[in-house]
Amino acid sequence: MKIAVIDLGTNTFNLLIVEVKTDNTYSTVFQTKISVKLAEGGINKGFIADVPFQRGIAALKSHYTTSQKYQADKIYAFATSAIRGASNCSDFVMKAKAETGIDIKVISGDREAELICYGVRSAVEMSEDTSLIIDIGGGSTEFIIANKNKIFWKQSFLLGAARLLELFPPSDPITDSEISVFTVHLKNELQPLFEAVKKFPIIELVGSSGSFDSLAEMIAHRFYSPSILEGKTEYTFNLEDCETIYSDILKSTNAARLQIKGLVAMRVDMIVVSSIIVHFVIRSLAIQKMRLSTYSLKEGVIYDVLRGKL
Repeated sequence: MKIAVIDLGTNTFNLLIVEVKTDNTYSTVFQTKISVKLAEGGINKGFIADVPFQRGIAALKSHYTTSQKYQADKIYAFATSAIRGASNCSDFVMKAKAETGIDIKVISGDREAELICYGVRSAVEMSEDTSLIIDIGGGSTEFIIANKNKIFWKQSFLLGAARLLELFPPSDPITDSEISVFTVHLKNELQPLFEAVKKFPIIELVGSSGSFDSLAEMIAHRFYSPSILEGKTEYTFNLEDCETIYSDILKSTNAARLQIKGLVAMRVDMIVVSSIIVHFVIRSLAIQKMRLSTYSLKEGVIYDVLRGKL
C-alpha cells in the first residue's frame, strides 16, 4: 500500500509518499516541498491573504497530481499554524476539497507537537534520558520534552519565523538592537518552557528538520562535506560550528545569504530569526549537546498510520 502525507505548513507544503510493507515498515517512494508563504500579509491579522491563499491551493493541486502519479492509495493532509489560526480557515479547507477532493485535517498545536515527537523518535536514537525537541515553523514553534517512551511536556508557541519577521521586520543586515528586541520577546513568551525544564531536566536539544536541516547543510558545506549527511536521519552538531554559522548569519545581508552553500532560497530570510531562537535556547538552558532529526510531522503521521491510529 502507498500512502501520501501532505504537511500544510506556513512556509511550505511538504509531500511524502511511502510504501508500507507487509511487516508494517515502510520505504520512501518520493518526497518534495513547495514554497507557499501563507503568512505573507496576513498571519498576525489572523487570515490568509488572497495571493498566498491561491498559492496554497495551487501547491495542493500539484501535490495531489504527484500523489496520483505515484498511485498513492490514501492521502493524509494536515494543516498547522497559518491555516488553523486564520479566520478564513474553513474557506481554504472547502476550496481544497472542491479542487482536489482532499480532506484537510486542521490540527491543534498540541497535536502538532505530538506528531513531531513521533517523527523525531523514528529518526533519532533516543534513550531513557530526556531531550528537548524543537520544531521551528513559519507560524508556530513547538517545544516537546520527551524520552524514547514518554512525552513529559509539550507546547506550541506563536513564535514561527514568518510570524516573527512580520511582527519585527529586521534591517538588512539585522542590527544589535533588533536582535535585542527579538530576544526580549522570546524571553517573555518562553517562560512556560523554562518552568517545564526545571521540572523535567534535559540532557540535549533535538532540532526537527526545517531550519535545523539548513543549519546542518551549511555546516557540512562550510567545514566538512555534504556527504556527511547523506542517508542519515540524525546528525550531532559541533556547537562551535553552530556558533560560527550563527555569527555569520547575523552579519550577512539577504543577498549574501543567497550565496551560502547549503541554504535554500526559501529560508534566506527566516534563517535569521530561526538562528536567534536556537541560539537563545542554547544559551538560556546551557545546552551542551544538539542533534538534528531529519524527520518531523510527516513521519509522525506515518507512525500513527502504522499503529492504526489514523
